[in-house]
Amino acid sequence: MDRFEGWIAGVGTAGGLRAVVGHWPRSPLGAFTDVMVERPDGRRILLAPNERVAEFVGATYTFDETRLGPVTHAAGIGEHRVTTVELDLTLHVGGRSPLGWLLRAVPGRLATAPAWITAIDVVARRVLPGVRTVGSAGGGRREYYGARDLHRVADARVRWEGVDQGALTAVDPPVHFGFGSTPRTPSLVRITTLIRHDTAARRLASGT
Repeated sequence: MDRFEGWIAGVGTAGGLRAVVGHWPRSPLGAFTDVMVERPDGRRILLAPNERVAEFVGATYTFDETRLGPVTHAAGIGEHRVTTVELDLTLHVGGRSPLGWLLRAVPGRLATAPAWITAIDVVARRVLPGVRTVGSAGGGRREYYGARDLHRVADARVRWEGVDQGALTAVDPPVHFGFGSTPRTPSLVRITTLIRHDTAARRLASGT
């Protein structure tokens, strides 16, 4: 079982660019930040800090292009800035949503249990259209998103290849990197992501 601890933030822009940032202080690949970008024309681009991250993420999600280079993350009070050669993104994080308060109330061991995550998938799909908590990670693997907290993104500044992408908007249309999108409302989700490999996934399904 691969376990990633960190957060995911998804934003849309008036220019049509949508971006999903993953910041992972703890993971089997060490600490890293990566960005998935979907352009207005639908082209999906992975921005990865090194080949090892690019290989793992590229085997888990679907992209039309992968670009390697430094992906830096800096945090301030209520602010996160992520920069690459192509991207300069600053997120201003707002208050915790009502759903965030509910997520925080779930004990950690339960919130990150694959059986629990599977059980609440149907609820997640109804409450947050397009969002899934469990699905295929490719190569016979199974992926589980254990959400622990949720804050709204109050504002964002996004520059892509030197061009300002305009005001913050909903993530609409949804992004298409994997089995589910981020919430439509720009959000930052504290999350534990689990990727269960083929043999373990079969055992879980059979109850052995």
